[in-house]
Amino acid sequence: MGTFPSLVATDLDGTIIRRDGTISERTVAAFARVEAAGARFVLVTGRPPRVMGSIAAAFGYRGTAICANGAIAYDMSNGAIEARQLIPPLVLAKAAAALRAAAPGIGIAVEYPDGHAADAVYQAATWDVNSSIPRLDDDELFARPASKLLGRHFGYTCDDLLALALPALDGLVTVTHSSAKGLVEASALGVSKATVVAEIAASHGIGPESVLAFGDMPNDVPLLAWAGTSCAVANAHPAALAAATHVIGSNDEDGVAAYLEMLFP
Repeated sequence: MGTFPSLVATDLDGTIIRRDGTISERTVAAFARVEAAGARFVLVTGRPPRVMGSIAAAFGYRGTAICANGAIAYDMSNGAIEARQLIPPLVLAKAAAALRAAAPGIGIAVEYPDGHAADAVYQAATWDVNSSIPRLDDDELFARPASKLLGRHFGYTCDDLLALALPALDGLVTVTHSSAKGLVEASALGVSKATVVAEIAASHGIGPESVLAFGDMPNDVPLLAWAGTSCAVANAHPAALAAATHVIGSNDEDGVAAYLEMLFP
């Protein structure tokens, strides 16, 4: 890259968050260098806002994060949530029915801007304990707009489940995955990390050639392909490695921080 990027966009889990769930002081300091140089940075994650508290604390309660793969803006200074692009209730119900038909036995969960719920079949992992998730019947579960639709079936790998979901959900929602535990996730049709970063960049007069992006999973692929310069961490999914213009050190090696230190000495 011949000049500094004007905007830096990064994924969180698997990219700047280490396997132990922490963000290093080195990584936080590297993004401070980005700001000190006059560039902007944005966090773009599949996470819902309800699990962003530790991230906001790590970054000193500064800045905005885009959550749910582009559906929600989360103000890290005060916890305010702004719904950007939600799945309408009718579409939500249709997409869930299509997932159930494509992968019988799949469990369904829904992320709303202000919470989450699931059907009786869905099995939680990572951020949730099964007993903590409200269990609703379909009429309630799909009654209001959602930031994400989730489908989990432990009988499939994420890649195999995504291969079933893509044709089943075509034209209804945008479906991807960012996990390794039998989970697919869907956003409103046409919504991705790339679309929201493009909107943010355009609002500041920044083109894709001046954007640097970091990621590790299929939900990062549209962003990695769109940005003028993109880096997949060494531990990334093959699809992300193929989409990026560079491969850098892993999340546990602070690969993003090392790259930013090179660009912003």
